[in-house]
Amino acid sequence: MSRLLLLVFVLIELALLSIEPTIASPSNHRYNVGDQVPLFVNKVGPLHNPSETYGYYDLPFCQPANVIQKRETLGEVLNGDRLSNALYELKFRKEKNGAVLCETKLKSDQVARFREAVMDDFYFQMYYDDLPLWGFIGKVEDLSLVGGDEKKFKYYLFTHLRFDVLYNDNRVIEISAFSDPNQAVDITEDIDIDVKFTYSVLWNASSTQFETRMDKYSRSALLPIRKQIRWFSFFVSLVNIVLLMGLLTLFLMRRLKNDLRKFSNGDEEEEKEVGWKYIHGDVFRYPQKLSLFCSVLGTGTQLLTLICFIFVLAFVGILYPYSRGTLCTSCVLLYALTCVVGGYTAASFHNQFAETGWERCVLLTGILYPGPLFVILSMLNMIAVSYGATAALPFGTILVILLIYIFLAFPLLALGGFLGNLFRSEFQAPSATKRYPREIPPLAWYRKTPCQMFLGGILTFSAVVVELHHLYSSLWGYKISTLPSTLSVTVIIVILLTAILSVGMTYIQLSFEDHEWWWRSLLRGGSVAIFMFTYCIYFFAKSNMKGLMQLSFFFGYNACMCYAFFLILGTISFRASFSFVQHIYHAAKSE
Repeated sequence: MSRLLLLVFVLIELALLSIEPTIASPSNHRYNVGDQVPLFVNKVGPLHNPSETYGYYDLPFCQPANVIQKRETLGEVLNGDRLSNALYELKFRKEKNGAVLCETKLKSDQVARFREAVMDDFYFQMYYDDLPLWGFIGKVEDLSLVGGDEKKFKYYLFTHLRFDVLYNDNRVIEISAFSDPNQAVDITEDIDIDVKFTYSVLWNASSTQFETRMDKYSRSALLPIRKQIRWFSFFVSLVNIVLLMGLLTLFLMRRLKNDLRKFSNGDEEEEKEVGWKYIHGDVFRYPQKLSLFCSVLGTGTQLLTLICFIFVLAFVGILYPYSRGTLCTSCVLLYALTCVVGGYTAASFHNQFAETGWERCVLLTGILYPGPLFVILSMLNMIAVSYGATAALPFGTILVILLIYIFLAFPLLALGGFLGNLFRSEFQAPSATKRYPREIPPLAWYRKTPCQMFLGGILTFSAVVVELHHLYSSLWGYKISTLPSTLSVTVIIVILLTAILSVGMTYIQLSFEDHEWWWRSLLRGGSVAIFMFTYCIYFFAKSNMKGLMQLSFFFGYNACMCYAFFLILGTISFRASFSFVQHIYHAAKSE
């Protein structure tokens, strides 16, 4: 009997567990007919200036008696989201036709504000069940005089909004908002006008599954022509990699075999022709400003680790289009957590060449990227505050970021530096370093650092410029990038090209008896970021963005992004050259 009662109890528990996930709730996005589905108004802004956004109620729209700001995460605030409650009521599967939102009298100054917004092509953004929707607030009509050159414009404010919602069973799948151009009021003149705002709601069934409802936002990125262009870009990049690898393999292996054979024969006249072997006593001399050099390697390794983690989160589905603020939150937290990688890399590499001074090296690692980033973002924040834009960070958000860096990032950075010093190992150079450096022969202009930076940067940049255009269009436009696989392939291509070119140019540099290759290899790889920033200028000139705020945000954020890529690719370039130099001098020693 007791066993029977236990079995009944277990079955009841399993039944309750199976029923519980189907309970209607906004948390699991399941609703019963007539349930209130959360709708929040977010922001408004000019279409061509994605950074210049303002609070929805900065314009005199109909608003509740008590405007309640939604409690937002760190990433949502960094993303410029300012969600608030609204008067719209879109209950699940309840249709409405011409429902009155509010009736109000717009004063002349409010009419002028609406007209300026319509002139600048303002759009609005809302979120319904965590799905974004957009719409325009008005339209402009161009009335040209017959037979004359004079033009006159009329401005209209849309007063009716239609919501088209798709559902599958008890879940919302898709929503769109359409402003009716036939229901608008003339706001050309600065006069008081009576306005009645209305809205309609239409519901239709859909066979789309809830798990794939975000795929709608990737359709624009999957157009056939765009896919052909991107695959052609990948093909060109892969061909470049194969050709470079083939040429470098044939050239380097052939030259190295000849050099090693000459050296092993012991012929002094032939040995003088082996330029890279001639400087074996200077090639492993660590560079000037060793602490700064090691901090660059530490910061570059940390940022590369951060990007790898971001791609992992995207592949597992944690990061997806319009997952409000998730990307910004992930970047802040992952940067703090990966500080242990930066501290360890900088300290461990520094201690291979010097026994003291690793503390200064770790400290430089902690400010090398966050320092310029803090200065630029502070200036941008002051500009956003002067504009009253949503991009302005509240004091509480700034305080949270500082606390994260002070109490999480900095201790992890110190821990990484301590571990790097604890597990340090002395660098075993294949050849002893001479006390005094050999004088470098005069170099032609095309063998100097600026020319090598240009060649190393332009070749890598040309292979990924198409994908870079799509990335900028996604960041500063309305083309949604939802394919982490394409971005990851592009990053791999850049890494491979940077490493291959660095190895080839380092060998050429050593062949001309130039032993100062440490900083030059780093600058060659990082020079790709200079071309990326130059392309930013071209992209901005071709776009419709305008205004001081958009200009400052565009170049400020792109400068931070390109600086990060400079550190990452410079680190990769040096690591590839360092491994190559160690290999050839070990081979020469064995010969």
